[in-house]
Amino acid sequence: MRPLLPAAAVTTAVAAAVAALVVLPGVAAAAGSPAPAPGSSSFTISDPRIKESSGLAASKIHPGIYWTHNDSDDGPYVYAVDSATGRTVARVTMEGVGAPRDVEAISLGPDGQLYVGDIGDNLGGTWDHVWIYRFPEPAQLGDVTVKPVQFTVRYADGPRNAEALMVHPVTGRVYIASKSEDKGGLYEGPERLSASGSNEFRRVADVPWVTDGAFSPDGGSLTLRGYFFARTFPWKDGKPQGEGVRVDAPWQGQAESVTYAPDGRTLMFGSEGANSRVVAVPVPGAGAPAAPGGTPSPGPTGPATGAGAGGEGGNFTVGAMVLVGATMLVLLGKRLLGRGRRD
Repeated sequence: MRPLLPAAAVTTAVAAAVAALVVLPGVAAAAGSPAPAPGSSSFTISDPRIKESSGLAASKIHPGIYWTHNDSDDGPYVYAVDSATGRTVARVTMEGVGAPRDVEAISLGPDGQLYVGDIGDNLGGTWDHVWIYRFPEPAQLGDVTVKPVQFTVRYADGPRNAEALMVHPVTGRVYIASKSEDKGGLYEGPERLSASGSNEFRRVADVPWVTDGAFSPDGGSLTLRGYFFARTFPWKDGKPQGEGVRVDAPWQGQAESVTYAPDGRTLMFGSEGANSRVVAVPVPGAGAPAAPGGTPSPGPTGPATGAGAGGEGGNFTVGAMVLVGATMLVLLGKRLLGRGRRD
């Protein structure tokens, strides 16, 4: 006859095992994952003045700082937001540019200058020209007034509505992606922008309905996002190549912006709205695999399911593991108790 295993002992063993299931995954993750680089974690923009964040650009000289701006009806302002706190640490006033019409994008070039795209046209492409403003990224963070260089932009095939402006981090060439439900285009600017006369942008590729885009820090990839998709394309010979790779972008009600974190391994997705959330998502192949095709699977309030949750969607997986493990241990305990009583 086997000795009877006390019920209290089984209960204690099960509780200890469940506790281990809860704790150990976190310990293992902490032990195997280095601390995130500055500016590579999700954050919330808390400044009540920023209600229509329509573009993002990661600072090159201020770790963890992101530059953003409102869509319209705000004035000639650009804001520096600290991703560690979500607070604004600087506001740049652009002097001498009049009243911007529809500022939609911002990008940082290899020359250390910020490029602000006043390129939107909600009237469906009726303005015969749009503007780009350029000024050096401020060396010190604080409210400051600058006088940017203003460039006039025209498209070779006529007016376009656009929301994405990208400066290549190696060549310094400026690209604009038009926003069209039928067939958008990627437009390439001249090798060097000119402040005298107009700068003609010519179409070099077809793109889907794009609300923003960004080059990877090494210039080897271009990520484009829309309201319901995000894809990363290899960049070669001045064009995106192939069909690209799907990125598990978060579901955001007004998906307006994307940029790379300085580490090049993280994409930062932003949206319009008060207290808008900027969500960090691993770059395909850099931290988690991306699906070969399709569109993100949106949720009602959070990021899309899958590897691109950026750490914010992983709690479901851990919880499921704990639940399954706990159930198995309870069943094992009951079995041991039953065997002890039979013996």
